[in-house]
Amino acid sequence: MIERRKALRRHLLYYGRVYDSDLRKQIGYLVDITEQGLMLLSEEPMPVGETRKLKLEITNDVDEHPYLSFNAKSIWCEPDISPDHYTTGFEILELKPSDVQIINNIVRIYGFRDNKNRAA
Repeated sequence: MIERRKALRRHLLYYGRVYDSDLRKQIGYLVDITEQGLMLLSEEPMPVGETRKLKLEITNDVDEHPYLSFNAKSIWCEPDISPDHYTTGFEILELKPSDVQIINNIVRIYGFRDNKNRAA
């Protein structure tokens, strides 16, 4: 696969819970994030090409709001190295300037090493 990522992602020490707002349920955990996209770890594969309304649970040290909400499109999904799990790459479709700052805070506070494995 051709590397299309424009921003380097960083693995996170904190795997925030990610929810599908329409389904009203947790669908997985955040592995890494930039303002362009994210990688999700889940127990079920995510259909590629679907746009979802996602809600990322965030901690008080990142922002005063408990969630970051945004639309994202799944662009790849594959089995994870751990049995019974999948990783999915999502492209974030639109963010407010305040959302970009929240993502930068997540990476600054919880990022610990570069993720060079996949493009999203």
